Amino acid sequence: MIETDPLTEAGRKLFARPCTFMKGSVKLDQLPPMEGLEIAFAGRSNAGKSSLLNALTYRKTLAKVSNTPGRTQEINFFDLDGALKLVDLPGYGFAQAPEAKVKAWTRLIRSYLAGRANLARIFVMIDSRHGLKTADTEILDELDKAAVSYQIVLTKTDQLRPAELDARRETVLQQLSRRPAAYPEIVATSSRTGDGIPALRASIVRLMTELGA
Repeated sequence: MIETDPLTEAGRKLFARPCTFMKGSVKLDQLPPMEGLEIAFAGRSNAGKSSLLNALTYRKTLAKVSNTPGRTQEINFFDLDGALKLVDLPGYGFAQAPEAKVKAWTRLIRSYLAGRANLARIFVMIDSRHGLKTADTEILDELDKAAVSYQIVLTKTDQLRPAELDARRETVLQQLSRRPAAYPEIVATSSRTGDGIPALRASIVRLMTELGA
């Protein structure tokens, strides 16, 4: 009989619970009250963030998936059965969005990051095929300045050979080594195959346990 890691099993049970859309916010005064623990998900608009959120929660349509960069144009809040709030941030690096809209989203995201006392961690999605791009390092700089804990999640890993993935992981770890707010562990995932999704759930459960949630 194969034994299941307790954190992995706890993560499976947690994310199998009902998860419902709460609200979408386009202005700071529209954000819900800072009640309960929140974790947020950020990433370039083509990094596979929506697909990962759906895979994480055993759902197909919780987060909207689109081939058009910048589809998520507001901060979307989801309630995981009262245990945790999941926050889907607008994708960054979206070249197809109007400049004024991009600036408005950027201001909203910065205000959210700097002023959300119950925000436990940001999970930053990085396309494993490309690694850290300029848009990624800019958002990591913002998180370091705001002293917001963040963890890198590599996405689309099924499109790399094992040796390529190992090399990408090592490169990103080296790039994170001097960043003060970076959590020193990378989770490699594929929404298509499910690889790494249990590990990400376990990482979230570990965080909640450490914070006494």
